[in-house]
Amino acid sequence: MSINYKRVLIKLSGEALAGDKQFGLDYNVVQDICASIKKCVDAGVQIAIVVGGGNFWRGRSGGEMDRTRADHMGMLATVINSLALADAFEKLEVPVRVQTALPMQSIAEPYIRNRAVRHLQKGRVVVFGAGTGNPFFSTDTAAALRAAEIDADIVFKATNVDGVFDKDPNTNPDAVKYDEVHFKDVLEKDLKVMDSTAAALCKDTHMPILVFNVRQPENIYRAINGETIGTIVK
Repeated sequence: MSINYKRVLIKLSGEALAGDKQFGLDYNVVQDICASIKKCVDAGVQIAIVVGGGNFWRGRSGGEMDRTRADHMGMLATVINSLALADAFEKLEVPVRVQTALPMQSIAEPYIRNRAVRHLQKGRVVVFGAGTGNPFFSTDTAAALRAAEIDADIVFKATNVDGVFDKDPNTNPDAVKYDEVHFKDVLEKDLKVMDSTAAALCKDTHMPILVFNVRQPENIYRAINGETIGTIVK
């Protein structure tokens, strides 16, 4: 197979790391995902990751809680997931660095764009935690932002569905999956690819998104090799 990308930003949902537990971490799932990413690194692809925190906490789960504080709690959840990924990579002998948008010098590097790019050039996986560091912005938006900043070729949105559908496939058995869709349609039809802020940013920076199911971790390596999986948004 031929490698289609030089530098990829993978957006991993927190829920994907929970596996069938639906809450917290299933470390076996984490290891399987990292093992697939290792194959990409071994093939010479530079990999950065933005991870969500929905397996522990979502800002909108805060109810009557102050939204800013609830979002900060969500950022901390993403750091937990980032450290779990780093641990799994280290066990696989993959060099890895965690960078956080909120300063946490005792456990991770601060996010510095040039340093992140240098890590990637040296073959290290870089895991970005704490989203953008700002409330009211999702980790999808963080993925779109970091991808643009590090000059990634594409965003892989590794999630729990097989791609982009015309309606929710979990509640509509007749939902139709798209093989390819354009940002204009995503925004006008409110297709559930990323939130509108993230989708608009990818559109403005001409950053394609590949949405696929990470419950089969090998899909990450298959996507790197250009196999037809999921839905491409461009």
